[in-house]
Amino acid sequence: MYSPRTDPKYQAEEVPGSKSLPEETIISPDTLRSDRLPQGQHRTRKWPVLHATAVPSIEPAKWQLTIDGLVDCPLTCSLEEFGQLPRTRVYSDFHCVTAWSRLGNLWEGVSVARLLDEVGVQHGSQFAIVEGYDQGWTTNIPLSALLHEDVLLADRHDGEPIDEDHGGPVRLIVPRLFAWKSAKWIRRITLGVDNIPGYWEQLGYHNIGNPWQNQRYRDDPAWMEAND
Repeated sequence: MYSPRTDPKYQAEEVPGSKSLPEETIISPDTLRSDRLPQGQHRTRKWPVLHATAVPSIEPAKWQLTIDGLVDCPLTCSLEEFGQLPRTRVYSDFHCVTAWSRLGNLWEGVSVARLLDEVGVQHGSQFAIVEGYDQGWTTNIPLSALLHEDVLLADRHDGEPIDEDHGGPVRLIVPRLFAWKSAKWIRRITLGVDNIPGYWEQLGYHNIGNPWQNQRYRDDPAWMEAND
């Protein structure tokens, strides 16, 4: 049975702030808001686990990340090679579309903007299709949303390796969008022209998913107008 006494990541009652963070940590701008909870959200002090499907079995030696599509130099790297890339830290909040928010997360990993700069994004690329190891699960993300400095491929959370339940060995973190866009168990980022709905988007979730604009479902008026 769940208990805060057995959860090493159960947070204190005080809302975490950005003081005393490691040097050069990138502060996601939403953590600087006077009210850090978007409309319809409530704070949780737990570190919840939600999956669309089952947790995939990933052998570390066989894990690979691929970045392809409209890029000049497609990239494929192993977990060992990923660990040798320049590191970054990001402090951000994490908003799940099911209405909970975990405030004050410290992520560590590799900057997505840096990787995209390395592969060379081609003219005309506007969207990314992000694929996980969980039975071909995908999500679609505007390219512009991946270029923010607080977006990263994370392998550590709050000072510890990300466990399998939370998307390890490596997951995407896009702090300014709802958490389903932060794909767990990431295996591929494909850049392209078309905005191709992923797993949850095909089931009715929003193509962008900005929590501060309450973009939860596809049938909201703003989405309908933009895609008429």
